[in-house]
Amino acid sequence: MTLDGSNFLDSLISILDEHGIAYCVIGGQAVNAYVEPLVSLDLDLVIATDQLADAEALLGTHFQLERFPYSLNLTLPGSGLRVQIQTDPRYSPFVSRAERREILGIPLPVAQLADILQGKVWAAQDPERRPSKRRKDLLDIERILEAYPELGAHVPPDILDRLN
Repeated sequence: MTLDGSNFLDSLISILDEHGIAYCVIGGQAVNAYVEPLVSLDLDLVIATDQLADAEALLGTHFQLERFPYSLNLTLPGSGLRVQIQTDPRYSPFVSRAERREILGIPLPVAQLADILQGKVWAAQDPERRPSKRRKDLLDIERILEAYPELGAHVPPDILDRLN
């Protein structure tokens, strides 16, 4: 159940699980699974590439779905939760390496921390991304590095410079 009382998250996860669609959580909620959580009503997912078309058709019958160049955005009237399914193929290997962790009180497959960090680096380096979103990505990278400083070797120097 999401914080607003809707059953959007429960419904979404049930549909994906019932249809055997492989997915994992990425983005800020995934960061929250590894470090001190921040409040967010965004949920970012990646779906196995070979199941993406089926998932899009299926989810479009249950939720409002809007397609963008590298994402599918899902909403449900009455819910404050915003779900974005990443369609950039660079993220698809994350699904097979995911591990179960708690997100919003529900055990879900979550990308491994190194994969989450890589996704945040890609997002922070994307010149087409809104500046406010890139700042949030930098904050998430900083949160990860504070808790796991050994991962600093995986962050490009230009990103590390922006954090200092």
